[in-house]
Order: sequence, then structure tokens, then C-alpha cells
Amino acid sequence: MDLKKYIYDIPNFPKEGILFRDITPLLNDGEAYSYVIDLMVEYAKKVGATKIASPEARGFLFGVAVANKLKLPFVPVRKPGKLPRKTIDEKYDLEYGTNTICIHDDAINNKDKVLIVDDLLATGGTVNAAANLVKKAGGTVCGMIFLIELVDLKGSELLKEYRINSIIKY
Repeated sequence: MDLKKYIYDIPNFPKEGILFRDITPLLNDGEAYSYVIDLMVEYAKKVGATKIASPEARGFLFGVAVANKLKLPFVPVRKPGKLPRKTIDEKYDLEYGTNTICIHDDAINNKDKVLIVDDLLATGGTVNAAANLVKKAGGTVCGMIFLIELVDLKGSELLKEYRINSIIKY
């Protein structure tokens, strides 16, 4: 299936000079979305995942579906103040400043093999921080899978210690 036809290029969004990859046409096509989820499920099986984790918000669109199809637990990776119980936090650098993501402190243990699922791999900062959270909690990152990888931004270089699969590369 030619998935690129379901990804629209939106120039200058959300700001001038950015080429945004709009995944909503893919989400709006049940067959294409189901195809992507099936590819992610197969990868999860291949790497032996016992839990699925995804950063908010667009990662949830894929991670929850993969976890549900495999009947595996899902770990939401969220911004500070969005999870109601005690959390483990990870701060990471952005181009201009820092950001922080969190998981519940009891979401992952040392028996867990966690697959990180996200919609887009750009610079890799967010998913690298998510991987650090998995390790802080005692789990193992068994792999990462993305719908889209922006190859020119070299995020896979930051993540070279992990098994990475990108369905669509630009």
C-alpha cells in the first residue's frame, strides 16, 4: 500500500519555514490506518514487546491501537502535571530550551520489554527521553517504531543503540 498518498504536506505550518506532515488523511481511511497498525503489531511481536509506550499526543493514536490489538499494557508518556499519581520525570533539550516528559513510577518494571511507538521521528529528542524513562523505571527498550521518519533531521543517529523501524521515510 502506498502510504505516502495518505500523508499531506502542509507548507509553513505551524510556522513559516516548516513543512508539516499531516497524518489526518491516513487516520480518516480505515483501511490505511488498519494497515499501519498491523505493520506496527508485527514489529512489536518481532521485538518481543511486553508493553507499549507512546508520547502524547499523536503517539497515542498508534500506541493504544497496537497495545489493544496485542492485548498488552499501554504506558502513556505525558507532559508534567498530566498524570494523577507519582511520576518519574525526564528532562531533555530542545533546539531552544528544554522539555520534560513523565510516566507513572509504577508503570514499568525490570521484567518489561517496552516498544516505543510514535507517529514521527524527527530529531529523536522526545523518544530518547522516553527511552531514558523506561530505563529509569527498570525496563528494557526492545525497539521503537514510527509511522514517519524525517531522515534529514538525523534522529536515528541519536537513537542508534535501539532497534528502530520507520514505515515511511522522507
